[in-house]
Amino acid sequence: MGFIWYIIIGIVAGFLAGKIMRGGGFGLIINLLLGILGGVLGGWVFALFGLAASGLIGSLITSTVGAILVLWIASLFSKSK
Repeated sequence: MGFIWYIIIGIVAGFLAGKIMRGGGFGLIINLLLGILGGVLGGWVFALFGLAASGLIGSLITSTVGAILVLWIASLFSKSK
């Protein structure tokens, strides 16, 4: 059941990151998928700095930060408008 929560939190984080990022990211579906990947990246980055998030809100913040990083990195490799 915990894995399903990670996916749900990652999806919500991808949605939030798409709203936060200038230009809205890459569309709803891609943002949601990148949010799941961002949840993993956010947890790793927070662990590098010795930070630990607990609870639903902490996990959501961690995942959102990771999703923003993933969207930013993806935007570096996308075509310029």
